[in-house]
Amino acid sequence: MFDIGFWELLVIGVMALLVLGPERLPGAIRSTARTIRRVKNIAGGFKAEIDEQLRIHELHENLKKAEAMSMHNLSPELQKTVDELKAAAASVQQPYKKNTESEGTPENTIADPAIANKSKPDDSTRE
Repeated sequence: MFDIGFWELLVIGVMALLVLGPERLPGAIRSTARTIRRVKNIAGGFKAEIDEQLRIHELHENLKKAEAMSMHNLSPELQKTVDELKAAAASVQQPYKKNTESEGTPENTIADPAIANKSKPDDSTRE
């Protein structure tokens, strides 16, 4: 973004020392660094959101193409998109199926089997 060399940085430091003084300079540096960090985090979040929206748009467009082809003789890219969307739909529905099939016991309502297994005592450790 900015290409600041050693001499430019030195001039900025000396000017800041003259304007702010030695008492307020460390606080000003911390405040500036905190602000820059926040701006970078906001920009990173914004970029991630834009990337995700572009990915969703691409999946939607590929699904339209696949539907136009009546889901037959799809290119590998379109087939991959359809498979990805089917897997996403199945993963979204999976926790609801477990909850509707359960009888209301706490171990049956946990959607993640890894968590459910940790909550049950292990018979192999008993003596």
